Amino acid sequence: MATIIGVRFKEVGKVYYFDPKGIDFAENDPVIVETARGVECGSVAIANKEVPDEEIVHPLKPVIRKATAADLKTLEDNKKKEVNAFNICLDKIEKHKLEMKLVDVEYTFDGGKILFYFTADGRVDFRELVKDLASVFRTRIELRQIGVRDEAKMLGGLGMCGRPFCCNSFMGEFQPVSIKMAKEQGLSLNPVKISGTCGRLMCCLKHEQDAYEHLLHVTPKVGAIVETDEGKGTVVENNLLTGMLKVRLDSRPEAAPKVCHRKKVKTVRDGQIRVDRSELEALKGIE
Repeated sequence: MATIIGVRFKEVGKVYYFDPKGIDFAENDPVIVETARGVECGSVAIANKEVPDEEIVHPLKPVIRKATAADLKTLEDNKKKEVNAFNICLDKIEKHKLEMKLVDVEYTFDGGKILFYFTADGRVDFRELVKDLASVFRTRIELRQIGVRDEAKMLGGLGMCGRPFCCNSFMGEFQPVSIKMAKEQGLSLNPVKISGTCGRLMCCLKHEQDAYEHLLHVTPKVGAIVETDEGKGTVVENNLLTGMLKVRLDSRPEAAPKVCHRKKVKTVRDGQIRVDRSELEALKGIE
């Protein structure tokens, strides 16, 4: 076992483990730590706790110190510089006529590097832009191309549910989302209905998947052969949330389907949920 603290560098970002070096930290304490890109100021997301060694990538970098008032002032000054750097970079992008959208600017804590995050449809030759920016700021410049999901996480906004984006409000890391999840949850495979503002599959599909997998386990799927109190039949429709089924009885195939609850039938042979190749092709590019 090893004692760690978890540190987050963005309000809703990934949590990284550090060695507290015997110092007790409370949640939300500002700390100065050494990272792969230099000295950074972060916020404690996980107070001192012991975790198994297999959960840690050794060696753990140590915490340098708890952030002082001077450190917090430096952080505030960097935020103001970022606004200015953003506007300057916009002008330079327009000057060089580059097909790219600037999303965010970030100063490292020690000011040794400025990161410019952007989106673009394809590859962008920004070598001249980097030289131009370096001549203005006299420090290391890094331009980093990000995806539309990362853009949504950085900028934030409201989803179709009326709530703030999941990625911007509580998700530390993106989870894989698939068309199969939408299919299993009985959603219409219409890109407009299953895509978030970023144009990719909604993250909430992943949040709800465990519940739907359980319901699929206990509910006969469409196409399943079941035994009812009136004989065998085929499930033609199901509602996973209510558990209600519509069963076309073998003895009365032309009649209206029998409506019954999943607890009132016995599954003889369950159905399967498959995503057709044509459906995948139609939804290509939103996963």
